[in-house]
Order: sequence, then structure tokens, then C-alpha cells
Amino acid sequence: MSESVSKNEAIGSFIDKWRARWPEWAIAEVFVPREHRDPAVAWMALLQELTDAAWGGSDPRPGEAKLGWWAEELHGWPRGIRRHPLGQVLQKFPVAWGQLAGSLSSLPGSRERPVDVEDAFAQLRGFAETVAVVEQALFGGSAPDAVGVVTLGLLHQRLAHHPGDAAPLQVLAQAGEGTAIAEWTRQLASRFSTRSGATQPRRLLAALAQARLRRGEAVRPVPALPALWATWRAARG
Repeated sequence: MSESVSKNEAIGSFIDKWRARWPEWAIAEVFVPREHRDPAVAWMALLQELTDAAWGGSDPRPGEAKLGWWAEELHGWPRGIRRHPLGQVLQKFPVAWGQLAGSLSSLPGSRERPVDVEDAFAQLRGFAETVAVVEQALFGGSAPDAVGVVTLGLLHQRLAHHPGDAAPLQVLAQAGEGTAIAEWTRQLASRFSTRSGATQPRRLLAALAQARLRRGEAVRPVPALPALWATWRAARG
């Protein structure tokens, strides 16, 4: 096996893992400019690696160590140093990778169950601000509402794949333990906007997340026709 084939397989495994969670993206990405399609899936796969490290497992220490490794990796990208396969696609872009590396230290704190809706947003604000900066550099365009849209996307991701402490204490107290997840799903769905000022890939992903939440299941993919309708509307916005 050649080295190039091996590298392609390595990066493909991370992108395939992300696509397995978002099979609707095969529909949504037709609305992404062709030159942005590969960077978009590589970028979303990177965010998945970072948030899974922050929120996964019962013991936070392995994830914290992984985030430390990622901070070193991202600091190396502007200097031409790359170890992770996703860097094959992303490293070449003149993006604030060091700023992203610095923001990772705030992610472990978002493992804690938030007190209320405001706290849920506040836990992720610093990281979401940096993500929005990187996305604007990668995909261009004005993005005045990007931080809010990114934060909602992160909250959806946590609810979908790490739901244990996702619902705020206030929601838990009001709805009860048995229905807190359903109530938090409803509240998040009501906060998404298909006419946000975020970048095109982020708007499309937000539309899919909102469609899932409106159906009452954060993790369950949206069928093809509703996914097409949701992303078409988002692309027009």
C-alpha cells in the first residue's frame, strides 16, 4: 500500500465517522460551493473529535489529555507541523489555529450540567466565538449571528451524543427527570433560525439539527425529503 493511499484512508476514517452521524449531509452538501465541500467535512470532523474528547466517558481525564494533545497539534499547524490526518485538508488554510488551540481549555468545563439556559450558552461561548472566527476564515462571508448558531449546534451535539448532563438544572426541575431531555430538545428547537448570518456550511448543519430537534429526536437522522427542504431553505437564507 502506498503512503498516499494510507493517508487517504486515515483521513477518510475520521470523515466517515462524522458522516455516520450526519447521513443527511449527502443531501445538504449539494448547496455548499464545490471548493468548500472537502474543508467543510474535515472541519466538522475536527469539531466532533474535540467535543467527543471534552464530553465523552465517565472520567474526564482521558478527554482532557486528548484536548491537550490537540492544542499542541493546532499550535503546530501554522508552523508547518502536522501529525493528525485531518491536517491534510485543513492545515493549509491561513486560519487562527493557535486561537482555536487556546480555546480548548474552556471545553472541559462544559461537561458540568448547566444551571439554566443562559448558563448552557455561557459554558460554550468562548469556544463558540473561536469556532465562528475559524469558520468565517474557511468559508468567507459576513457572519453577524454566527456565535449563537455555533453555540446551538454545540448544544445539539452534546444533547444528541452525550445527553447525560445536557439538560440544564432548571429544565430538570421544571420538567422532571423523565421528560427533561424532551423539554430541552423542544427548547433548543425553538431557538434555531434558518435565516442566521452564519456561513453556508454552518447554516445547512443548523437546519438539519433544527429539523431533528423538531421531530423530537436529536440523534435520529432526518428523512431525505424533509432534509432537502430544510437545507434548501437554509441555503436561500
